[in-house]
Amino acid sequence: MTIQQSRRTFIKIAAGTGVGLIIGVELRPTPARAATPFAPNPFVRIAPDNTVTVLVKHLDKGQGIATGLSTLVAEELDADWRQMRAEFAPADASKYNNLLFGQVQGTGGSTSIANSFTQYRKAGAIARAMLTAAAAAAWGVPAAEIVVAAGVLSHKSGRSGAFGEFAERAAALDVPKDAPLKDAADFVFIGKSFKRLDTEAKITGAPIFTQDIHLDGMVTAAIIHPPRFGGVAAKVDASAAQSVKGFLDAKIVPQGVVVYATGTWPAFKAKGLVKVEWDEAKAEKRGTPELIAEYRKLVATPGLVARNEGDVDAALAGAAQTVEAEFAFPYLAHAAMEPMNAVVQFDGDKVKIWTGSQLQTVDQVVAGAIFGMAPAKVEIETRYAGGSFGRRAAPTSDYVAEAATAAKAWGKPDPVKLVWQREDDMKAGYYRPLYVHHVVAGLDAGGNLVAWRHRIAGQSILAGTPFEKALVKDGVDDTSVEGVVDMPYAVANLRAELHSTKVGVPVLWWRSVGHTHTAYVVETMIDQLAAKAGKDPVEFRLALLKDKPRHAGVLKLAAEKAGWSSPPPPGTFRGVAVHESFRTYVGAGRRNIACQVRRGEGRARRLRGRLRRRRQPGRHQGADGRRHRLRRRRRPARRHHADRRRGRPGEFRLLLAAPDERHAEGRGPYRRLRRGADRGGRARRAARRSGGGQRGLQGDGQANPRTAAPPRRNWPRVAGVRGQYWGVRSPSTRGDRVSPKELERGRSRGPREG
Repeated sequence: MTIQQSRRTFIKIAAGTGVGLIIGVELRPTPARAATPFAPNPFVRIAPDNTVTVLVKHLDKGQGIATGLSTLVAEELDADWRQMRAEFAPADASKYNNLLFGQVQGTGGSTSIANSFTQYRKAGAIARAMLTAAAAAAWGVPAAEIVVAAGVLSHKSGRSGAFGEFAERAAALDVPKDAPLKDAADFVFIGKSFKRLDTEAKITGAPIFTQDIHLDGMVTAAIIHPPRFGGVAAKVDASAAQSVKGFLDAKIVPQGVVVYATGTWPAFKAKGLVKVEWDEAKAEKRGTPELIAEYRKLVATPGLVARNEGDVDAALAGAAQTVEAEFAFPYLAHAAMEPMNAVVQFDGDKVKIWTGSQLQTVDQVVAGAIFGMAPAKVEIETRYAGGSFGRRAAPTSDYVAEAATAAKAWGKPDPVKLVWQREDDMKAGYYRPLYVHHVVAGLDAGGNLVAWRHRIAGQSILAGTPFEKALVKDGVDDTSVEGVVDMPYAVANLRAELHSTKVGVPVLWWRSVGHTHTAYVVETMIDQLAAKAGKDPVEFRLALLKDKPRHAGVLKLAAEKAGWSSPPPPGTFRGVAVHESFRTYVGAGRRNIACQVRRGEGRARRLRGRLRRRRQPGRHQGADGRRHRLRRRRRPARRHHADRRRGRPGEFRLLLAAPDERHAEGRGPYRRLRRGADRGGRARRAARRSGGGQRGLQGDGQANPRTAAPPRRNWPRVAGVRGQYWGVRSPSTRGDRVSPKELERGRSRGPREG
């Protein structure tokens, strides 16, 4: 096997890092070592070269768990942080299972540190005890007299040695069943901030992601997904794709059509030329408006009871005041930075998979079923993942299944690399379900909350998955109602009901799962009830949190930090909220939020202002190191596309685009932006803003001759009139080129303030 490098290798060499392994990353199969490393348990390996490698059983998708678990080992081992390394553990639930998931190796639910905290600390403590015993035997001194600090064992006699010196001797000792752990007061690493193990690898572009893998004879596969969920490919015509150099074949699979090529770009290019006829007889044809309308009818009727306290109907009937509200939440894509990908190789006897696996055990089962073999014969090499938010933890292992299906359909022992495009990720991925909530709550004469009826309609994430039996009880999916059934507020009469709908859109947990919608609904309702009762939102909440000290403590701190005791200035507003999600208590307070309200409608028209702070400096420093002036009621200038200049505050340069340099998309180094620019220099949308009138385009994308300026070569270079123009300039431009027509227009209207 070889791992080819191009751009990333160039970056690494240019950065002076050579060709060695990047700190904290095992990039390829480890070659045979000169001496056997000391491995007292499945989580720690200490080599004679004094490196300490921690085998990470969870996926690091950017949250830093590789560094987090290494921290736990380093703490109890009393290691030097510079000797720490991290390597993803193999897929083996018998050794690396998530202790909160049972016999399943996986990452999710904010459980990585929670289930591993004691486990990895004990692994480090046992290794430390064995190294200490080995040093004591070598020096002929009591183990209790040996001190371990910063990766060095020392004795008062003056003798000392590094971990690597005693690794081989320690490996010959019996492994103790347990070892004492440190007291929290003695922590050196835990709770402290220091360099992450993967930082250098990510900065230098080391090949740590699935996309970086290039194996000998590897074939790249791209999937053409159906335009509607549930559609099936009926016929494929790949004749046009034959013109693409590198195109190999196109085959129909259950997920759509696989396009095979010798590389990523040939696969993508050929994918766009392949014509597919789809059978949409069983496809989902309803859109969001139709589904919301159906859900609204459902929440008007009783559903399955998820929680029932007291007599809600009687309490609502006797309430002095009631508040009723409906909330709708759309489907949300995970949109991870790295689109889905995986490499699969089948040699006839076993399967090997390279991917950012979040549920290794499930991926083994799914891939094994596709190839007709036991999960134990499926080897997974976990890679770093560029984000996930739950996307890579699909119970169906959809993208791994696609890669395995593509490899099987290829019919050769070549490794097959499946690569999704961003379009696939958005239109063919899994989504946070669409939900509609309907809530009715009642207040008594004293403004106290006495009743709460909450109905939710939405798809079940767990229905039809291996997790359904454990997490769906009496037809109620816990992930749909979490945040409501366990709300912290003391309400004597409370009922939560659920309608689990059947829709053809694939759904999945999305970061914080049910709390993404239930927290918003509960906290918004609490605010409306407080307003109805004429009470302060913080005090209203605290009265309902008397039996929840942690919620109350977080809320008080948030209110204090937000300066809640001081009334907001006229014309501004503020908000507060508190919520618990996955054993984490969060409080938020915001003050001085300015917005415009359309007269007579009683609703916010648009958010005009940012969160105002006490100090608003006139300039801010951007990511490019330049200092830009903030213009009132305008977005801050970004990077080099808006460059501060001499002259009146708030004035910006203007560059006009010549007709021969004009693009319909608003691109090019010389152009006037319509409404600012994104980081790529592309115009956002047409509007008369920050640069005056925009030259019109005809339907074919050509400049309209009636509004176009003369060619740029005829424009005069004008000095001393910079203050007349606003817009942006290319960083390589010197001075301003303007047409005579624009020059006259600018002089006639004069400089523009702020």
